[in-house]
Amino acid sequence: MILIADSGATKTDWCGIYDNGEAVSFKSEGYNPNYITLEYMVADMRKSLPENFPTDEVTNVYFYGSGVTELQYGFVREAVNTIFHNADVFVAMDLLASARALLGNEPGFAAILGTGTNSCTYDGNEITLNIDSLGFILGDEGSGAYMGKRLICDYIRGQMPQSAREVVSQHIKYSGDELIDIIYTKPFPNRFCAQYSKVIGENIGKDEYFYNLVVDSMRKLFENIITHYPDYQKYKFNCVGSVGYAYRDILKSVAAEFGMECGKIIPFPMEGLKEFHCNKQ
Repeated sequence: MILIADSGATKTDWCGIYDNGEAVSFKSEGYNPNYITLEYMVADMRKSLPENFPTDEVTNVYFYGSGVTELQYGFVREAVNTIFHNADVFVAMDLLASARALLGNEPGFAAILGTGTNSCTYDGNEITLNIDSLGFILGDEGSGAYMGKRLICDYIRGQMPQSAREVVSQHIKYSGDELIDIIYTKPFPNRFCAQYSKVIGENIGKDEYFYNLVVDSMRKLFENIITHYPDYQKYKFNCVGSVGYAYRDILKSVAAEFGMECGKIIPFPMEGLKEFHCNKQ
């Protein structure tokens, strides 16, 4: 059996594939090693396994993770091997998963727009260039966390129309001081902010403020990241992630403003990853 894990900031999608092609899927929390301990990751993986899952039959694990740089490869391998003792563990950034899911063995451009943001050029096998999104605190333009953060900032500062504020106040039940305390002192501030991107999506056709927030967030993505790839306009903008998929019409429009055509925009990478790894067997 091979086991594929696509771990984002919020959740991890797992897919085990038996030798006969039968597949079993399950979910766990997201495992960004910058924010969790080894013990936490092992415990959550263990409790998320389906009943009677054959851990000893897993021969290969392909783990793709948000925030998983080479510095954390050892951390992830140790956690995974704690449960899957007989497995050879391959670890890479979730960005490589997106490139393989979107492009297979073909070269091109791939991006992630979910809770966080990432992007790269890809030669059909490996990532050739990655302009760092800088994560939730410094960047992640275009992501759900970025949009939620912008919404919270405008809410605290009173920099949104009253009509939009009345909508937002139904969902944000904290004072400005409480919001700042949660974001600066509590775990997973990126997830906390990203949850409010749903408010934007639910009201994007009801108030111009929400629509303009998404457009501006996508423009910042292109201005600060995408346009800094050499010859970026020669590529199609391929994207995986719930935010990119939800706002795909706006994304296509903004990409066109910057002279870039969109290619595949899909919500999840797992189907593409299954095809990629099964073809490699």
